Amino acid sequence: MFCLLSLLAALTAQAQKPEPYAFKEFKQLSTTPVKSQDQTGTCWAFSTASFLESEALRLGKGVQNLSEMYVVRHVYRQKCENYVRRQGHTQFGEGGLAHDLLNAVKDYGLVPEEAYPGRKDKSKPYNHARIEKTLKALCDEFVKQGQEGTLSEDWMKKIDAALDEEFGMLPAKFNVNGLAMDPIAFRDFLGIIPKNYVNITSFTHHPFYEPFILEVPDNFSNGSFYNLPLSELMQSLNFAVQQGYSVEWDTDVSNRGFSAQNGLAIVPEKEWKDKNKEEIAATFKFWEPEVNVTQEYRQQLFDRQITMDDHLMHITGILDETHSGIYYVVKNSWGEISDLKGYVHVSEAYMRANTISFTVHKDALPSDVRKRLKLEPGDVRIEGANGVPIPPKRKPTRDDPRVAPIDGSTPAIEKTTPRAQPKKKDNE
Repeated sequence: MFCLLSLLAALTAQAQKPEPYAFKEFKQLSTTPVKSQDQTGTCWAFSTASFLESEALRLGKGVQNLSEMYVVRHVYRQKCENYVRRQGHTQFGEGGLAHDLLNAVKDYGLVPEEAYPGRKDKSKPYNHARIEKTLKALCDEFVKQGQEGTLSEDWMKKIDAALDEEFGMLPAKFNVNGLAMDPIAFRDFLGIIPKNYVNITSFTHHPFYEPFILEVPDNFSNGSFYNLPLSELMQSLNFAVQQGYSVEWDTDVSNRGFSAQNGLAIVPEKEWKDKNKEEIAATFKFWEPEVNVTQEYRQQLFDRQITMDDHLMHITGILDETHSGIYYVVKNSWGEISDLKGYVHVSEAYMRANTISFTVHKDALPSDVRKRLKLEPGDVRIEGANGVPIPPKRKPTRDDPRVAPIDGSTPAIEKTTPRAQPKKKDNE
């Protein structure tokens, strides 16, 4: 009897022994080198430019190094005009969203980094503190002049002069592989068609399958987002990457579960306040159970302003983690930090909880999702609460993006059974 009890105790101790995260590559897409946004709030430009560089690779245009500052300069100008014409009652700052870059690409094209570095001294890091302060002071003065009826007709020329002083004069022509091009011609040469990219999200305060203007501060340009149930949002992400399309990601990284230094992003099931010093020290080193993120839980985080729009990155692959299944390979724009050289491994739970939106080529979405969003002709059946579609018949399973995707798309990897996983509880 004693021997049996000793054996059981030993097996229990072994089962509960902390184990490190173990990743195996499932799908990795081609990317360009990691960059740093330095002392700027332009993650939206760096991540979306990285996204378009991967699109150029996908389209057979080779490795490209796009100028983020070419687009940033145009968007800063738009933000100034928007701020003044709305009499100062709107967001002003360096932030933006993926569609801001795509809108600028539609209107102004693209240029290579070498044609427009966007700073006087390329040996120094980017720092937009001074230009933001300068532009804000100018715009506030223009708002005041407008209220007094004294605003000059050429007030935007002063904005352009300040931008030229900071970023340099915009190039009209440049050479690409011996060919003279302008920004529009270069964009077309790369095969980038901005209207082919869509924003998708998942919130219950708007109807599913309908577009709406997402209520986050940096959406100064009133960009529209298609609303999907969370399960379809995640299925769309998995489907896109498996079909060779990378995905632009708007998320929240202000929570303690995101660690760029450790190259990991998770939603621990055990609340941080309940962890002892040893458990906190072990976080990001040893696997632990995560929160079961539902549609309702996700909405609560957003409504309570726990999940907020504060950073954009670039999803470039899928991993299989031994203990819990799907993780995502995410390219950041904070330089080559951590052992992952600027990349972060993001758990599925983190992706479900903290995603504000994805931006992706419309062809990367499953066919029936495109039909529901009216991006493709055809009839689909939409039934159930909040317009949630009834899935095709299959073996009973929990609501999980790993199950066979809708429309017969390639299934994502199966989740392995977590080891010694205690009973789950909600955690903010």
